[in-house]
Amino acid sequence: MADNGKIKVCVGLSGGVDSSVAAWLLKQEGYDVFAMFMQNWHDADATLHGDCEWEEDRFVAEMVARKIGIPFYFVDLSREYRQRVVDYMFDEYAKGRTPNPDVLCNREIKFDAFWKVARKYGADYVATGHYCRKEPVCAADGNPVTGADGEPLYRILEGTDPNKDQTYFLCQLSQEQLRQVLFPIGHLRKPEVRRIAKEADLPSAEKKDSQGICFVGKVDLPTFLKQKLASAEGDVVEVFDAYYAGDPLYRWQQDKLSELLLSGVSIERTVQYAPEEKVLTTDGKPLGQSPFNCDKVQVLTDGELERLAQPLSYQLSFETETYRSGRKHIKKTRYKENPCGRIVGTHEGAQFYTIGQRKGLGIGGHAEPVFVIATDTLANRVYVGEGHNHKGLSRFCLKVAAADLHWIRPDLAMVPGEMRRYRVRIRYRQPLQGATLLMRENALYILFDAPQRGISPGQFAVWYQDDEMLGSGVI
Repeated sequence: MADNGKIKVCVGLSGGVDSSVAAWLLKQEGYDVFAMFMQNWHDADATLHGDCEWEEDRFVAEMVARKIGIPFYFVDLSREYRQRVVDYMFDEYAKGRTPNPDVLCNREIKFDAFWKVARKYGADYVATGHYCRKEPVCAADGNPVTGADGEPLYRILEGTDPNKDQTYFLCQLSQEQLRQVLFPIGHLRKPEVRRIAKEADLPSAEKKDSQGICFVGKVDLPTFLKQKLASAEGDVVEVFDAYYAGDPLYRWQQDKLSELLLSGVSIERTVQYAPEEKVLTTDGKPLGQSPFNCDKVQVLTDGELERLAQPLSYQLSFETETYRSGRKHIKKTRYKENPCGRIVGTHEGAQFYTIGQRKGLGIGGHAEPVFVIATDTLANRVYVGEGHNHKGLSRFCLKVAAADLHWIRPDLAMVPGEMRRYRVRIRYRQPLQGATLLMRENALYILFDAPQRGISPGQFAVWYQDDEMLGSGVI
């Protein structure tokens, strides 16, 4: 056994069971372990509970550290968190985009600002309770592979528990960050972690998992955003199926997809609904063959790929007419019927809504659920569609600008003109989807084998080869 006692590890102890077990395991393995709790948020008014959840978390974390027998420290990173995560959130939502603060929190806070403080305390590594695995990259002969800087390269692999894999949230980590991090529970499943915590009599053994925005907690998002983004009333417009028959971009995209299909192959054009919170991530599912002809996909021009990835821009106008109502024939105004859509309500600001959203719309009178299919922050309009299979919810292709690409494995980065098959997800807990990636000079295009639900700008697309996460990019 290696002399781990000479290796000093700082565990980011949150008060939850996962980081607690991570600390306990490292201590059992003989590392010189200390715990550090970080406070990243002060404003209790923003949370649904209206109390300081971090104070309870800190109390539990301190008890865990005492039980394990390791030093405990406290650090306030709220200024860095507000500047590098929360301000980014506000800016993205103001533009009508959907950011992921948890991804940014890991890249900017846990594995950057936090690491810098840990290093001052003498840490050689930081450790977290993420469900993922890290391995060195090795050549066929078993020797380690190094990067351009001469340092060893590392891989991020999915966690063993398919229902808890958290690699998605680490999709922006760099090789420099990976070198300094340990993931002690990545090989365990959640019930095992709970069992270890109970057997070790850790105070966090029965503590529920945290929810909501990283370090902020469970919030009502519109209320949270209204701290900086002004409300402005606008129309909610329902888009009918008839709209798509007359939209030139939609018709072109469908025709082009048909041209690309393999002979004799047909595809579903809208998403077959399955609630992601009830679906386990695909554990070892093979990639499979694309329904599209690879030769035809390879020769698509940049302009064609751009059009395939372009979201629809809804252009609906509504004319008014006057009519007389009641016994006194009072003159009133109403909108003329439009076969492509209708105004069904109002909202307080298009920036408070995201594509695929169902809750918080306040729209009744429909047989099926109503979802946001698009937002227009300039016109301050929210477009919605009825039903899980509404055409506006589904897209096949997305674009990631070259400047927004991040390769965890820089040695595997694609070059312009290259095409590869990977499995991709566009949000946490989404089962991995088969897709073809095409790298061009200015952007990476992802063509999915099946339509994807609720693709929204600002989200992170993340791609995998087998169980290894290779890279990511902002849609």
